[in-house]
Amino acid sequence: MTAMVHARSDAPESLIPAPARSARTWLVVLTACAGQFLVVLDVSVVNVALPSMRADLGLSTIGLQWVLNAYSIAFAGFMLLGGRAADIFGRKRTFLVGLGLFTAASLAGGLAQEGWQLLAARAVQGLGAAVLAPATLTIVTAAVPPGPARTRAIGTWSAVGAAGGAAGGLVGGVLTDLLSWRWVLLINVPVGALVLLGAAVWLTESRNGAGRRLDLPGAVLVTGGLASVAYGIVQTEESGWAASATLLPLLGGLALLALFVAVEARTKAPLMPLKVFRSRAVSAANVTMMVCGSASFSMWFFMTVYAQNVLGYTPLEAGLALIPSSVSVIVGSKLAPRFMARAGATNVAVIGALIAATGFGWQSTMTADGSYLTSILGPGILMMTGVGLAATPLAALATAGAEPADAGLVSGLINTSRTMGGALGLAVLSTVAAARTGGGTGPGELAAGYALAFRTGAGVLVTGAVLMLLLLPRRVEP
Repeated sequence: MTAMVHARSDAPESLIPAPARSARTWLVVLTACAGQFLVVLDVSVVNVALPSMRADLGLSTIGLQWVLNAYSIAFAGFMLLGGRAADIFGRKRTFLVGLGLFTAASLAGGLAQEGWQLLAARAVQGLGAAVLAPATLTIVTAAVPPGPARTRAIGTWSAVGAAGGAAGGLVGGVLTDLLSWRWVLLINVPVGALVLLGAAVWLTESRNGAGRRLDLPGAVLVTGGLASVAYGIVQTEESGWAASATLLPLLGGLALLALFVAVEARTKAPLMPLKVFRSRAVSAANVTMMVCGSASFSMWFFMTVYAQNVLGYTPLEAGLALIPSSVSVIVGSKLAPRFMARAGATNVAVIGALIAATGFGWQSTMTADGSYLTSILGPGILMMTGVGLAATPLAALATAGAEPADAGLVSGLINTSRTMGGALGLAVLSTVAAARTGGGTGPGELAAGYALAFRTGAGVLVTGAVLMLLLLPRRVEP
């Protein structure tokens, strides 16, 4: 795999002091992680700002949902295309283009004067995120040689990405309460500019797909298929699972994905060579990442609405209440490499999933008059420590089984699995919660609905742990 880091000197790499090489390597890793933090943060950061957006721009209830959905659909739909673009056109170039697009769209969204302008900006944000996200993991794995150091780097990438999702409620609450909803988007502009500057200085170009062409028919089919499936999933919240507005895009998306597989099996230069799934590590890690992501992504949403709708917390108080959980997912991700060296990646992933399932089970005992210690703090720490422990080995297993020329694609694939799993899980668990409440809006009914969603999530995580034991390889060479 081509190295991403080169000293800016005419001297051979071997003559550059090791501390300088190490410092530059970790600057590259941190730059890539900062990009990943931004794109994951924006999945959830707007949640607490939605009422303010509605009041300011006159958005309807459906329009308000699409502030979230426009981003997630574009993000999931274009991820594989972004991953292959990184392989063909270069990781640094793709990183800069994706982050630049994301930053510009954040500025446009923050300055929006009409609802449609905000929705369009969120869709472009999602497109930029889809181009950027696969490049971040590829840059990390290319910058650090195989072995314990790479495992630690992937642990850092996992921790920062998880922290982005965890910090969304807090960052959104602080910015909305102290400034305005616009700063939920505008804050990306100075941060994005700094990361762009760091990337321009510290990253050097590399690619492993030089000379290959982008498979446009495959790109259209997979992007359309994933976007259609994602659209169908988010429609369930409004229309239910049996409505034509849900079934038509879901079935149409699945048909496009099936056609995509048929095209990829016959084309000479496929967007996604089906051979990547011959690697047990790649295929199994993506399956289990999707299953576990379906529960873990939903956790932040239900914890936030439980704190606000049942316990009566303000947006800022809800964000502050979840800080220990946010710290826990970082701790779990950073501890994972140490445990992986002793127990193996698969065992650590299984243990992490089971710890998270235990936390979900505890959280499902919530009541309308629950205390902070037993209804938010304790279960939140357990859930997120487990999620952090599971995510790092799954990402490491997926990327370890990839050929160098497919590194960007495999990085996009693992991100797609996590994002699509999260979208599907939130839709399913929201339906479960709504069925339990029976239309009731009182604290008792809402708490019962959220509790059932967490019990269901615990079952999903246990299923994920079983799949890991059955599917994940016991040993993968780095």
